[in-house]
Amino acid sequence: MSKGKVCLAYSGGLDTSIILAWLLDQGYEVVAFMANVGQEEDFEAAEKKALAIGATKYVLVDVQEEFVSKILLPAVQVNAVYEDVYLLGTALARPVITKAQMSVALENNCQFVSHGCTGKGNDQIRFEQGFYAIDPEIQIIAPWRLPEFCEKFKGRKDLIDYAALKGIPVAQTGAKPWSTDENMAHISYEAGILEEPNTTPPKDMWKLINDIDNTPNTPQFINIAFEKGLPTKIDLLDGAEGKITETVTGDLNIFLTASKLGRLHGIGRIDIVENRYINLKSRGCYEQAPLTILRQAHVDLEGLTMDKEVRQIRDQFVTPAYSRLLYNGAYFSPECEYIRGMIKPSQVSVNGTVRLVLYKGKSTVIGRFSDSEILYNAIESSMDELTGFSPVDTTGFINIQSIRIKKYGLTKKNRGEEVDL
Repeated sequence: MSKGKVCLAYSGGLDTSIILAWLLDQGYEVVAFMANVGQEEDFEAAEKKALAIGATKYVLVDVQEEFVSKILLPAVQVNAVYEDVYLLGTALARPVITKAQMSVALENNCQFVSHGCTGKGNDQIRFEQGFYAIDPEIQIIAPWRLPEFCEKFKGRKDLIDYAALKGIPVAQTGAKPWSTDENMAHISYEAGILEEPNTTPPKDMWKLINDIDNTPNTPQFINIAFEKGLPTKIDLLDGAEGKITETVTGDLNIFLTASKLGRLHGIGRIDIVENRYINLKSRGCYEQAPLTILRQAHVDLEGLTMDKEVRQIRDQFVTPAYSRLLYNGAYFSPECEYIRGMIKPSQVSVNGTVRLVLYKGKSTVIGRFSDSEILYNAIESSMDELTGFSPVDTTGFINIQSIRIKKYGLTKKNRGEEVDL
């Protein structure tokens, strides 16, 4: 008698293939679910494998458009970043995958959902908090946290032996001892030999972004146009001031074009040690070409078009809060819903175009302009012009600002203390 129906987040790899077979052995009926988030994957092979193992059904959901328009581009709008360098590629994909998996679970009357996340990572939190937000009554099977599963599979050899017993084909991965997670925003590499933080990643590890030695010797000039903080167009030019050779529009096409160009020109590789939500440090290597280029252009345009005080509040509160909540798996939470509501109002004035050159691993801003910009005035800012306020007016400004500073200095003097460096 079946214990019930499980919707399993299935990748086609060793872990989730073993979990699929194990769930069947435990008496569950399994629906294998996959989300297309732009990863380079043989979906037909994954379907064939899942059904051969014994899944009742295989469901592939293409969420690329939703991923870009509802998650990735709003992340560009808010300049999302974790610990100053990680652009959250893995975390960004989790909400849209979670939502799609729960839709499949509900459509197929599944009482359970399951995943292959380990007990030491962030993803288990990201997925499960999302599951509960969408359906508080859903039951979750997390095999890597179950004693009966962990005792049976104590290492990779146990997984491979079980695969052989069940006739499950296993890809030979001994030559590349690390794990990966890929979507259209990035690919991550962690575990295996990378757990030693001083181990230099081998060149053949990197999959998406060209090594500098293999990048073109001709720079690529592009213009990225924004409306209310969202990229609306990429123009490819044949020189810094050259003619437009191609224009790309549409959310998905813009993102894929930024990815293609960044990967070609070697832009977006990072190697970091980060702080996981569960209070462990983790070494990760990432290739994040499209977010690197789009975020850089967006940050630059804000300098021209965004009010100073609005930007400071956004930078101090909205961006770090959003990034932390996303990283920690709290996208589907009241506080994150509140924070997301603050993004659009801050972006009303962020309209214009940023000019960049992509060359030998670098994306460099070479100019920016905005037809609607009123905050920046070249004449007012010029050291050679008296237009705007008179330089004499600054004397009063400094005097007012200095009132409390003079009192600070007087206090120091009365105490016999020096103002030191």
